[in-house]
Amino acid sequence: MDTFTATQHTRKKLRTQKFVAVLFGFMSVAILAPLFILIGYLVYKAWPALSWEFITGLPERGMRAGGIWPALVGTLYLVFFSLVLSAPVGVLAGVYLNEYAKDNWFTRVVNLAVVNLAGVPSIVYALFGVGAFVIFFDFGKSIIAASFTIAIMTLPAYIVATKEALNAVPHSFRVACWNLGASKWQTIRTMVLPNSISGILTPMILDACRTAGETAPIMFTGAVFYKAISEWGLFLYTPTEQCMALSYHLFTISTQVPGVPEAIPFATAVVLLGAVLFFNSFAIVLRTYMRFKKKW
Repeated sequence: MDTFTATQHTRKKLRTQKFVAVLFGFMSVAILAPLFILIGYLVYKAWPALSWEFITGLPERGMRAGGIWPALVGTLYLVFFSLVLSAPVGVLAGVYLNEYAKDNWFTRVVNLAVVNLAGVPSIVYALFGVGAFVIFFDFGKSIIAASFTIAIMTLPAYIVATKEALNAVPHSFRVACWNLGASKWQTIRTMVLPNSISGILTPMILDACRTAGETAPIMFTGAVFYKAISEWGLFLYTPTEQCMALSYHLFTISTQVPGVPEAIPFATAVVLLGAVLFFNSFAIVLRTYMRFKKKW
C-alpha cells in the first residue's frame, strides 16, 4: 500500500473542506449580488439624466431640471467641517482613554457611554443639535450648526476606532521605547501613532462617507429645501448660512416637488452612491498602502 495514498478519513476531511469553501463562496456572492443589482437598477433608471452637465449644473425650473452642483458642494461642506471638528477631538480622546487613563470605575463608565452613544439613532442627535446649537448657542440653522451636530454624532465612532487601532500596536513596542528612556508621549508620538494611523484614518473616512447620506441631523439644523445660486463655483456658501445637501435634495425632489422627471431622482441617488463608493475605495487603498508601512 502506498504510504502517500489518502485515507478515508483524509478524503472525508477534504470533501468537508471543499463543501465549506463552496458554501462560503456562495455566501459571498449572495452578499454582493444585491449590491450589484441595486447599482445596476439605479444606473439603468438614471441613465437618461446622467451627464457631466447634470453634476456640475445648477437647479432649474424649481429643481425639475438642471443639475445638482449646489447640493453636492453643500454635502462636501458639511462633511469637511464636521470632520475638522470631530476628528482631532476623537483621536485625542481615544489616545487619552487608551494610553493615559487608569482602569477604574470612572473610565469604565466613560468607555461604556462612548460605546452606547455610537448606537444612538441620528434623529436623536438631530433634536439635540436643534436645542444645543441652533437655539442655545444661537448659531441658527446654518452649516456650522449642522456640522457641530454631525461632529457630535460621529465623535463616539472616532474614539472607538482610535482605541482599537492603538490596542492593535504590540505592547512590546512601548516597552522597548520606555527601556530606551523615551517618555510616554514620545513613545505615543513616534511609535504608537505612526503604526496605528491606518486603523484610525480608514474608519474616519468610512464614517464620513456615512454622514454624507444622513438626512435627519441636517434637515433640522442646516439644510435648506432650495437655495438660489447665481453662478457656478466651489465657494457657494458661508458657514453661517444654510446650504443644500444631496440627501435632503433627493428626499425633496422625490416627495415634495411634483412634475420631476423620473430619471432625475435616480441620477441624484447614483451621484450620492458614487461619491460614497469613491471615498470607500479610497479608504481601502489607503489602508492597504499604510499596512505595508507597518513595522510588524
